[in-house]
Amino acid sequence: MPKPQFRSRSYRKLHIRTPSGESKLHFERRKNKLAHCAICGNPLNAVKTNKVYSFSLTEKRPERPFGGYLCHRCLENLIKLSVRGIS
Repeated sequence: MPKPQFRSRSYRKLHIRTPSGESKLHFERRKNKLAHCAICGNPLNAVKTNKVYSFSLTEKRPERPFGGYLCHRCLENLIKLSVRGIS
């Protein structure tokens, strides 16, 4: 029976074959998915998603309006539309 902490779904099970030929069960934390833009859905390259506890706040997302939520292209288009008064 695994430890209680490994019984949750936040750990994935890995079946490892040892050199002796025995099959063991190892547990590994699941990795987070990449952050995506809310408008176009493209991945946000500057946003770190794994081990975020080891980074400072400014390292986790870009220092601009909607940083970590919109990509720079969509933000640029949004600013242009708002300046032109279209919507």
